[in-house]
Amino acid sequence: MTEYEHANLTAKDQGSVMIRLFKYTLPYKWIIVLAFLTLIISTVASMMTPYMVKIFIDDYLTPQDFPRSAMIWLIVIFLSVQIIGALTLYFSQYLFQYLAFKVIQQLRIDAFNKLGELGMKYFDEVPSGSIVSRLTNDTETIVDMIVGVFSTFIMALFLMISSYIMMFVLDVKLALIALIFLPIIFVILSTYRKYSAYLFSKSRQRLSDLNSKLAESIEGMKIIQAFNQERRLNKEFNQINDEHYHYMLKTVKLDSLLLRPAISSISIFAIVMILGYFGVISFSTGVTAGVVFAFIQYMERFFEPINQVSQNLNILQQALVSASRVFTLIDDDTYEPQQNEIVSNHINSGKIEFENISFSYDGKTDVLKDINFTANPGEMIALVGHTGSGKSSIINLFMRFYEYQRGDIKIDGHSLKTIAKSELKEKVGLVLQDAFIFYGTIASNIKLYHPTMTYEQVKAAAEFVYAHRFIEQLPEQYQHKVIEKGSAFSSGQRQLIAFARTIATDPKILILDEATANIDSETEEQIQQSLNEMRKGRTTLAIAHRLSTIQDADQIFVLNRGEIVERGTHEQLITQKGIYHNMYLLQNG
Repeated sequence: MTEYEHANLTAKDQGSVMIRLFKYTLPYKWIIVLAFLTLIISTVASMMTPYMVKIFIDDYLTPQDFPRSAMIWLIVIFLSVQIIGALTLYFSQYLFQYLAFKVIQQLRIDAFNKLGELGMKYFDEVPSGSIVSRLTNDTETIVDMIVGVFSTFIMALFLMISSYIMMFVLDVKLALIALIFLPIIFVILSTYRKYSAYLFSKSRQRLSDLNSKLAESIEGMKIIQAFNQERRLNKEFNQINDEHYHYMLKTVKLDSLLLRPAISSISIFAIVMILGYFGVISFSTGVTAGVVFAFIQYMERFFEPINQVSQNLNILQQALVSASRVFTLIDDDTYEPQQNEIVSNHINSGKIEFENISFSYDGKTDVLKDINFTANPGEMIALVGHTGSGKSSIINLFMRFYEYQRGDIKIDGHSLKTIAKSELKEKVGLVLQDAFIFYGTIASNIKLYHPTMTYEQVKAAAEFVYAHRFIEQLPEQYQHKVIEKGSAFSSGQRQLIAFARTIATDPKILILDEATANIDSETEEQIQQSLNEMRKGRTTLAIAHRLSTIQDADQIFVLNRGEIVERGTHEQLITQKGIYHNMYLLQNG
């Protein structure tokens, strides 16, 4: 996984990012054409103003001659030019805004869609706050670039060319002298780009770290308060915040001390030079006040876009770093394990086979070592063991959250890799220890927007796991609104909704990851009978910490350091007086 944001972007990297951003604008060619056309018209209107004032000064004001008809025409043309310039400037800005929002809309869609394709390994390595930062803060910075920088650069280029042409029309010699300033300006801008790219890269990374720390603190606030960790978290947050502040301050210093004063000083020097030049030649050659006024105006218009561009360079640098972070996400190759959609075998009876499975998360240390077992259709297999023994890793591989390196997993004699993703997710029902509930309604959380699932099926699933008892006591029952993570419900109620969600799809295989851990004893007794009914005709893999919940399992596998060290029924394992026996004694005194 390549992380652009951890290093300074080279000129080549910046060029690549610009090209990719430009490709996002290609579907909106006519918007770009109209935006440029209105921008050019607005710029032309701006360029006409000094020349029209020159005409007024030299032809009417200086000779004190004010012919009524000519003055009216001049005023009408002047006002018309100003109105046209204002209107076209408005439309160009509107079109650039529209273009920016369309680009960001598609960029966010691409980034969000990519998240659904990435494997769990990516989310293990990248903090959630960093991901949120890329889809929100970073994309907003790109909007600022398209609206502020893109249009400013185009206008600046046209203004500089137009101003220079008009200066040539007024005085060729002085226009040629003005070319001397261009290399100086180029050196200043190149120096700024070199140092600002590094500072903005560091600044965006610290902002991402801030988001990650904030997300972590909000998520774990109960633990933070319970263990009196507020002071430590505040210290860590303040440290990252200070680093972000210092990088931003260095950027401001670079901008304020190098860029703006340098460009402004060159502009002032150029104007002084013009006034001196016209002052000298006025002794030998007649120079009108209108020409002096117009030349100074065009010289200011020549430097003004350079100043605007220089002031927008910081936005450009921020946007390029932000865009590179978004593209890093889009380009990430940490995909979820791929299924062979062409073969597309089906799950019928639900027989599970693990054949010589070994697995490592980091490619170095095996967390599973030569796992072999078979679960026949309708059997319940229980996985027990101490924390870190490999129970969850078996479930993670079976659910295709991670790719296994050695051995094979089969369902009904077919390799897990040859079963279509849709078939696997539909025929395998998963209930985790911590049930995740989405925004929406209770009904939408049970059916998960399944297109063909009816209200009767949703209700039947809830009744099957006894969830209807608390649902039907709610004001809106199955249409009751669910807030973030279902925090208005108890952990037991959330788990019951998750049970209903799983049984609603009528899976052939059940995966229970300590599914009753967050349910009180009374509720557990209520759903244990339902679980027994659910297991009929279905193969079940269950992780259990409370051994009382799996005593009726057909097979119990005891894991230790990634290996199955004991296997058998509850009674058989008790008589072996091994790890399982000791665990049972600890739980039952």
